[in-house]
Amino acid sequence: MLLIDKYAYFNKLQHVHPIEKITFAIGFLLFSLIVQDVLVSLITFIVMSAFTIFIAKIPFRYYLKLLFAPSFFLLSGIITILFSFTYETITVPSVWQTAIGNIQIYIGQDSMKQAVTLLFVVSGSISCLYFLILTTPLSAILDVLRKLKVPSLFIEIVALTYRFIFVFFESATMIYQAQSSRLGYTTIRQSIRSLGMLISMLFFKVFQKTSQLSMAMNSRGYEENLVFIEPEYPYSIRNWIIIASLFISLTVVYFVTGGHV
Repeated sequence: MLLIDKYAYFNKLQHVHPIEKITFAIGFLLFSLIVQDVLVSLITFIVMSAFTIFIAKIPFRYYLKLLFAPSFFLLSGIITILFSFTYETITVPSVWQTAIGNIQIYIGQDSMKQAVTLLFVVSGSISCLYFLILTTPLSAILDVLRKLKVPSLFIEIVALTYRFIFVFFESATMIYQAQSSRLGYTTIRQSIRSLGMLISMLFFKVFQKTSQLSMAMNSRGYEENLVFIEPEYPYSIRNWIIIASLFISLTVVYFVTGGHV
């Protein structure tokens, strides 16, 4: 079992109604994406991280490791926005510039502002999604989607895709361990060959698992609709008051600062 899935089932907010957690996370996420404000995104990140670590009791080191997971993609996006190139004289306000031959490389003030905004907005958005997936099992999220009348085909695709993440991970781990025990990664050439074999075997294993799953579902009377157990969650007026208070406070902060931070 992946740790993300483990913490989703075993955390201090596991008995909180999924609609409350989804409303809390998605509300902050949408507000942060719509206003594109640095202060709002920073507050969102702090609030979501605090709830994840101190309220849900997710280990800090594991949460920090998850935050670093998308850092490569974020960094590549920031670098693309930050640096500009031209063969002509720089006419826009810049905070840094240099020249390599005839090429002028510079960081414009607008580019700097966009990069900083992107950094905070993405960080705030990631913290919202991590709060949701670390405190709410997928089955509970799918239950909420069914109540919202989302098409059953979409729900089933999400459920099966999520299930096969574990199949991919388990199969890849077993194959890699078997190859490593036979010195399959001792040289670069051998590593490339082993990696190719791993990928081909991985797809074969997943196809095999898919056929077995299909036969198992058909033998149990599958009629184009997956049936899930729906546990009962209590609604909490206190939780709704906290969510509303935090969202109103965030909105007030945005309008008081003028949305220019």
